[in-house]
Amino acid sequence: MKTDLTSVGFEDLKTPDQVDKALAQPGTVLCVVNSVCGCAAGAARPGVKMSLRGAKRPEKLVTVFAGVDTDATMQARKHFLPYPPSSPSMALFKDGKLVHFLERHHIEGRTAEMIADNLQMAYEEFC
Repeated sequence: MKTDLTSVGFEDLKTPDQVDKALAQPGTVLCVVNSVCGCAAGAARPGVKMSLRGAKRPEKLVTVFAGVDTDATMQARKHFLPYPPSSPSMALFKDGKLVHFLERHHIEGRTAEMIADNLQMAYEEFC
């Protein structure tokens, strides 16, 4: 499940310090909170991978794994406030500021194509 994202260029963040450094850097960063649930496998991971096929895309791709890398996931969620904890979820940052967020309820019941379209619209605006 981790390699589903790391094999396409996502950096697997395992510590709170790695999360803080990655999300604070200049430019655009996409952070995916990965999970073992069915909607992560069926829609979230395929959707985020599809979203990267367009001309515009984030400069950096990172991921934390809920339930596995607990401290890193908790730290990432601090950066997602005011949104509540959600797995899976996807956060787009620009110059260290959260500019777009997909919560689980935006993923669950949606197709991978719908998720990719949503992310691509955000990339067009912010990347």
